[in-house]
Amino acid sequence: MNDFDWKNLIDPLFYIHFDVNGIKLGIYIVLFIVFAETGLFAGFFLPGDSLLFLAGIYSRELIENILVINNDFLNVVLLSTLVALSGILGNVVGYWFGSKSGYYLYNKEDSFWFKKKYLVQSKDFFEKYGGKAIIFARFLPILRTFAPIVAGIVSMDKKKFMFYNILSSFIWSFTLIFAGHYLYGFLLENYKIDLKEHIELIVLILVGITVLPVIYKFSKKAKVQE
Repeated sequence: MNDFDWKNLIDPLFYIHFDVNGIKLGIYIVLFIVFAETGLFAGFFLPGDSLLFLAGIYSRELIENILVINNDFLNVVLLSTLVALSGILGNVVGYWFGSKSGYYLYNKEDSFWFKKKYLVQSKDFFEKYGGKAIIFARFLPILRTFAPIVAGIVSMDKKKFMFYNILSSFIWSFTLIFAGHYLYGFLLENYKIDLKEHIELIVLILVGITVLPVIYKFSKKAKVQE
């Protein structure tokens, strides 16, 4: 890893191609980011959706960090499954943390890593949609990080939480990774469009699709409260 730049932290390809002295660690970094974004406060700024979409495009490269599989479909399935398991584990940690520290979080002062407004917004979102909020939150940055914590704070039934946790994680990972992989192949084969040459545009589009609706909703709510 050479010429590190802080902007790399929001660049999905930085994590996918991550290596130390020639040893490729991309798959491990991707799995940790998924875990962190769904279970740790530090994860809310990480590029979750765009990372998974691009991971689908580079699925073979990532899986080869662990083992070589010649079957393209199995590469994508294995990557999606590993990501889903990381997401499940992240949510479990978030739920546990929320159940143990609800009072502390509501009285904690804002910092770079923690914004209480995100916790409150996630709680409102959770109360509106109930268990389905776990599924919806998977596809929404920020809420994805805080939803399991809020579930723990409000003491959501553990069996119900695990059902939605597992379901949402597999839907999220398989949808984005398969979309990235097969859309890349479809466009390259039929239209000679190589998505690898348009990574920045892809990231911007995905950020717009996932982040802008959340910003709009919360800003509209803030105006109403004023």
